[in-house]
Amino acid sequence: MTDAFDPSALFGGGANGENPMAGLLAQAQEMQTTLLRAQQELEEAVVTGTAGNGLVTVTGSGAGEVTGIEISRDVVDPEDIETLQDLIIGALADFSNVRENLASEKMGPLAGGLPGLG
Repeated sequence: MTDAFDPSALFGGGANGENPMAGLLAQAQEMQTTLLRAQQELEEAVVTGTAGNGLVTVTGSGAGEVTGIEISRDVVDPEDIETLQDLIIGALADFSNVRENLASEKMGPLAGGLPGLG
């Protein structure tokens, strides 16, 4: 004879008095704490992107806020503004890539959200 499924076991009253939902809730709370800690570390991180072998440097936070741009005097040529513009765009793109890699590192598997929850 097979034991019938007892749905009350999911919400308490399971084998040995265990509550599977309590364990799931504790796991979700731990993941949330880990996520918040990673987000805080990311916001406090200083990220730098460069272009032209350091001719243009963009600095900002791990959250993506740009806080500074340094441009070498060697690249400032009033007759060639396009090169400077390209270098700034390149440094911003590098900054974005570095920031996204840092976010992936800090957030780990939590970056994609909880499995099965969209």
